[in-house]
Amino acid sequence: MTTTSPVLSAAATPWRVPPFLQASAALHAGALVAAGAVPGAWPWALGAVALNHAAITAIGLTPRSDWLGANVTRLPAAAIGRAEVALTIDDGPEPGVTPQVLDLLDAAGQRATFFCIAQRARAHPALAREIVARGHSIQNHTAVHRHNFSVLGPRGYAAEIERAQQMLADITGQRPTCFRAPAGLRNPFLAPVLHRLGLQLVSWTRRGFDTREREAAKVLARLTRGLAAGDILLLHDGNAARTAQGEPVVLAVLPQLLACLQAQELRSVTLPDGLR
Repeated sequence: MTTTSPVLSAAATPWRVPPFLQASAALHAGALVAAGAVPGAWPWALGAVALNHAAITAIGLTPRSDWLGANVTRLPAAAIGRAEVALTIDDGPEPGVTPQVLDLLDAAGQRATFFCIAQRARAHPALAREIVARGHSIQNHTAVHRHNFSVLGPRGYAAEIERAQQMLADITGQRPTCFRAPAGLRNPFLAPVLHRLGLQLVSWTRRGFDTREREAAKVLARLTRGLAAGDILLLHDGNAARTAQGEPVVLAVLPQLLACLQAQELRSVTLPDGLR
């Protein structure tokens, strides 16, 4: 049976257009009026619109921005008061890595959120179910992790994300409530689709860049420098870089990261628990 966690109920209320997009719409309307009513104004109007589109593109390439819609980058005050952080692990499940990640988390008594690519979860359903059985959470990281995700339109977003929702719910019995875009990149069409599906966009407070950084010490430093309650941390079990010894970076980093959490008396919780 599919269950839904009571983390958020965004779809219960109408989606509110963010102020930046409201201003962008007003600029487009004003530019159109000016181009038609003021002789010689069309080059300036066209330039203003072009600059606005450049700004929208730049914001979409900024994963932690909330100018295109709500975007969780830290846990709320209640979770901070409980000394909680959220360890999130992307791009799996990966049979050669994920089971070891689960063992390390179990040994430390910590919980994590796995933003799974639904196609990979379908390829390894037993592993996906094991993630949930061990007390962790699986959330939506699209169906296939498309490289052109940031340029999709409303229909493309809806098809990709709804497909992942259904696949993950069928495998785990739990319908995701959080979504993370591939590489965190998006455009203005994403937020209303997520709202309709009852999904909350979640990025991160800090990430280790462990898909390209091979030195575990550098990844660990990025994750722990200034580490505090409320942080959302990002690592990868899928597409993980390898150390010089051939070990997935996440497996070299995680024991030290978990020890750091313990030393600072911080507890890693799943996003549904941290956001509740």
